[in-house]
Amino acid sequence: MAAAFPRCDETGAWAALQRHHQGAGRQFDLRQALDAGRVAAFSLQAPHVFADLSKNLVDAQAQQLLLQLARECALEAQRDALFRGERINATEERAVMHWLLRTPEGARVDPALAGDLAQVHGTQRAMLAFADQVRADAAITDVVNIGIGGSDLGPQMAVLALDTLVTPGKRFHFVSNVDGHELAAVLRGLRPESTLFLVASKTFTTIETMTNARSARQWFTQAGGSDVARHFAALTTNVQAAAEFGIERTFGFWDWVGGRYSLWSAIGLPVAIAIGGAGFRALLAGAHAMDEHVRAAPLEGNLPLRLALLDVWYRNFHGFTSRSVAPYHSALRRLPAYLQQLEMESNGKRVDRQGRVLPFATAPVVWGEPGTNGQHAYFQMLHQGTDVVPVEFIAAREAAHDLPGHQPQLLANVLAQAQALMLGKADPGGHKHFPGNRPSTMLLLERLDPASLGALIALYEHRVFFAGALWGINSFDQWGVELGKVLARDIAPRLASGDVAGLDASTAALVARLRG
Repeated sequence: MAAAFPRCDETGAWAALQRHHQGAGRQFDLRQALDAGRVAAFSLQAPHVFADLSKNLVDAQAQQLLLQLARECALEAQRDALFRGERINATEERAVMHWLLRTPEGARVDPALAGDLAQVHGTQRAMLAFADQVRADAAITDVVNIGIGGSDLGPQMAVLALDTLVTPGKRFHFVSNVDGHELAAVLRGLRPESTLFLVASKTFTTIETMTNARSARQWFTQAGGSDVARHFAALTTNVQAAAEFGIERTFGFWDWVGGRYSLWSAIGLPVAIAIGGAGFRALLAGAHAMDEHVRAAPLEGNLPLRLALLDVWYRNFHGFTSRSVAPYHSALRRLPAYLQQLEMESNGKRVDRQGRVLPFATAPVVWGEPGTNGQHAYFQMLHQGTDVVPVEFIAAREAAHDLPGHQPQLLANVLAQAQALMLGKADPGGHKHFPGNRPSTMLLLERLDPASLGALIALYEHRVFFAGALWGINSFDQWGVELGKVLARDIAPRLASGDVAGLDASTAALVARLRG
């Protein structure tokens, strides 16, 4: 695949987009263009997610050129390669098949993948049976997930998002940071006899995860716990290492499951315990419905693709360096952090699939907080700051609670913020001047439930894939996280010994200061 598809800047559409942006494209004014016809033309319905893209800085010509860019980069062929299970993660020689994890039994897949799908379903049945067993076990009141990165952010985000479905009498805790303050704070409120620890590490060697796991085991035994095998389970492919740790119950996954795409695998066990096997299957079904949308929808109606084209237009032509994600649903408060890893670890690359240094920018900085909190924090910059930051609003029509009066206020605020960004406000004195013409996207769910959450997450996964395909990069490796880990293994013993030989002057001085 690496040599088969053109990079975005190698196409005629790219050159046409540059010319258009230099002319009418960068002068486009939403306030003059927005009418009912534009709203209809820039609205898309995907499974469980409605998108209003009309308040983006894209005119009809730019939209057509972006779609032409998708064609010239052969995005449909690249998508098909993903779903055929080809080894599109070329630097690691791996297929990318997280989508297979949510493919239901009986679904048609490439015959070459039938064996993989059977393994997926076998593991899934065992995991969900265990989840329902724990869910029904009144003796277990606390579930502690120990992981980091994709083994933490995805499950944590999903459990919080679906908190109304969490079984009564169960508390869920997530520990990822090697800073012992995090684990210590969790352990203070636990009893060993009523706690289940889930150790989530693909290799069972991740230093942060294993440091926390060993400390949890030490606490468990010192606090009177006597049955590690009952109170610990492992989400890993390294069964031998888990057994040596004292864990008998393991649930595995495969090398074609990247960490930030692993929520759908055994890594989702805390989610399955929280919402039950049926709820987890609904989460998978929502994601699968989005997969089918991506496979079948034409370019014009393919929502993840349209969002990816917007990302390229803003990053490479307008020069916008970040995007704010503002979920107007408190239960989605960890979604921005989850998306930071998904997008910035996937597309934060400076070379293409052939290893050539890219002459253009790739992933923007992704950041945000839930509304309405963000309105009283960083929205000042969004409205009146010197940088233009596209905003992605996410809202649900139905509330997940029955408190009167709250949901209309919440929805009024999300609509008003998008409107204010677009319209702005004139002020001859300057201090109350809002420039307006600032872009936003509105993503609407009917309600936040397992199916809609699954669809929303899958939408973002496919968007990241399409953007990476346009930029010609491998979205599925993450070599950038390795160097710091390697250097930390060298520095750790130096903090004990004081040996600073071979270190740079700054690191050597800091080691000496930290040793006292």
